[in-house]
Amino acid sequence: MTEQAPIRVLVVEDDPVAADAHVMYVNRIPGFETVGKAHSAAEARRALAKCEVDLLLLDLHLPDGHGLHLARSLRAAGHHADVIAVTSARDLAVVREGVSLGVVQYVLKPFTFATLRDRLVRYAEFRHGAAGEASGQDEVDRALAALRSPQPAALPKGLSAPTLDRVTHILRTTPEGVTATAAAETAGISRITARRYLEHLVTAGLAARSPQYGQVGRPELNYRWTTAAK
Repeated sequence: MTEQAPIRVLVVEDDPVAADAHVMYVNRIPGFETVGKAHSAAEARRALAKCEVDLLLLDLHLPDGHGLHLARSLRAAGHHADVIAVTSARDLAVVREGVSLGVVQYVLKPFTFATLRDRLVRYAEFRHGAAGEASGQDEVDRALAALRSPQPAALPKGLSAPTLDRVTHILRTTPEGVTATAAAETAGISRITARRYLEHLVTAGLAARSPQYGQVGRPELNYRWTTAAK
């Protein structure tokens, strides 16, 4: 049996920390390889002119335009690379527009490696299973079903999506950053729990931590959202 060529991925993400994390994630998944990364729509167009790309891992909020505007212009120019949107945007109208432009999956920030791996593996199943001619409706249904997750990708054990949303909101709306103690008081959870969620955001490449000095005793860590513009 002929071995499948790797799916070539271009990461388009304006935040350098998040872009590096996405590249690292993609390269850990068998059957995928990154061929470059771009921090703007203009850089993405230049990259697409230089190398073959099968899939764009596309952030929707770029410094020089909306990601869907980039997708639309690429389709108009004859580029057929598929798109997986990686974004904080939760507007379902944007989701509908993305579907019309060939966005095959959405991955909402913050996410874990397991979440992205699940989406990419399903995309690979769809891509490889959608070649040739279908024998009937069942085969078409099976190909499309590969893109659908039977259940939401799990967060690390002990974390819940509603609490993660609360902590994420606190961090994103506090440009100067927060300590675990401050986040806990605002979110109505324990300091230990708040720190677990904040550390999860750091691991996902969405937050950075640094010591906060100026008080008696050990300095407390200050957590800051690294993509506050999104």
